[in-house]
Amino acid sequence: MTENEISKEVIDSCYTIHSELGPGLYENIYENILAYELSNKGFDVKRQKPIPVIWQGMIFENSFKADLIIENKVLIELKSIEALFKVHYKQVITYLKLTNIKLGLLINFNESLLRDGVKRIVFGL
Repeated sequence: MTENEISKEVIDSCYTIHSELGPGLYENIYENILAYELSNKGFDVKRQKPIPVIWQGMIFENSFKADLIIENKVLIELKSIEALFKVHYKQVITYLKLTNIKLGLLINFNESLLRDGVKRIVFGL
């Protein structure tokens, strides 16, 4: 599957979850359910995957953890906050750079309409 096909399945699952549960839950609840849903669809899902930072030949393990990585092609950063800020976009761009993944989804479940909380971030094209 391509990154776009994967992202469509991810977003569809997010809409299903959001329509049933609504906004306002903790981020880890949405993460658990989304990982479960995507795994049930047959996707390879990595949760809280540690990503090292390499600096001048030094490897700094566990520098950050990606919320979800799907099929090693799409990185998902989940939020359940009042509003997204520039720092959240920058965070995803840095994660994409460090993982060599081209597509990231920044998803804020704490929106009345989920479409307002779904942001696609492309790196390296």
